[in-house]
Amino acid sequence: MARASFAQATWLVAEREMKTFVSTKGFWIGFLATIVGLFALTVLPTVFGGDDPKVAAVGSAVQVVQGKKLDVREVADVATAAELVRSDDVAAAIVPDGSGIKVLALNDPPGDVISQLVAAPPVELLEASAVSSDQRFVTVLVFGLIFLMFGMGGAAIAQSTVTEKQTRIVEILVSTVPVRALLAGKILGHVILTLGQVAVLALTAPIALRVAGQSELLAVVAPALGWFVPFLMLGFVLVSSMWAVAGALVSRQEDLGSTMGLVMLAVMGPYFGVQFFFENPAVLSVLSYVPFTAGVAMPVRLFAQQAQPWEALVSLGILAATVVAMLLVASRLYSGSLLQTGARVKLSRAWAPAE
Repeated sequence: MARASFAQATWLVAEREMKTFVSTKGFWIGFLATIVGLFALTVLPTVFGGDDPKVAAVGSAVQVVQGKKLDVREVADVATAAELVRSDDVAAAIVPDGSGIKVLALNDPPGDVISQLVAAPPVELLEASAVSSDQRFVTVLVFGLIFLMFGMGGAAIAQSTVTEKQTRIVEILVSTVPVRALLAGKILGHVILTLGQVAVLALTAPIALRVAGQSELLAVVAPALGWFVPFLMLGFVLVSSMWAVAGALVSRQEDLGSTMGLVMLAVMGPYFGVQFFFENPAVLSVLSYVPFTAGVAMPVRLFAQQAQPWEALVSLGILAATVVAMLLVASRLYSGSLLQTGARVKLSRAWAPAE
């Protein structure tokens, strides 16, 4: 019987992976948890409020804010109040304005502060922003968590690889299909599963935003979401190849933890990096060109209208080139370690040419 071509073998492996994981309860429980989490991220912030917003008050404005649900800090003059706003020590400053008052804010109107005042005063933005801080926060949280969830979901590739080695099924598989086709099929199968889940989330997101009363945010986030999908898919391929190598280096499930550290760092780095620096344009700009963080950082910059489409194309090109390089490296390491059993395989041994 003729051996299947590389493309046929890749698809057979991908089909096997998809059927295996779709038939498990864990897959559906995790996916439903993702959808529930999406609704929670958009709805809960509107249900539960935080602490009273911190404001600076100057002169006669102090009397206006007395008795309001505001954490008031009295200061001597408008310049001092503005500096507190710029340094993010307070959410806003309430200062005299002729016979009335006005609010000083950094880059978007502080709705929680304004709502506490009897009449909405004029708002002067010191540094106008295309989208509000709350909108940026929700977008960063959603993009980051989706990338994190799917990236960690790639651990299933490592687990299936270890299982195949531990049960010796891998020896039967490699006698039927090339080792590189086995790697390509595993990644392809999980990419297709991820793409299907992203499509469902894309259809679910408008419903979640309407339930949360943030329908207008959809029009703003849609362009960034369009960029997020290709970044997410390429990023997933990048970490999937690393997960596959992590699984091929060991022969038992209990040893998998010793090879997962670097991969988990590559998956969790984008989430925490963008979470910490999404309000720092300079750092976020750098992160948007680093392959492992670009998948979250660049769509967030596009959403905040801090980047042009050509910048996204450059970042996407860098990410694609890194994916190709990583796949070549992963293919060599995967092939060199897959059939080695016993103790953990060292990278140098896996990289060495087959004897």
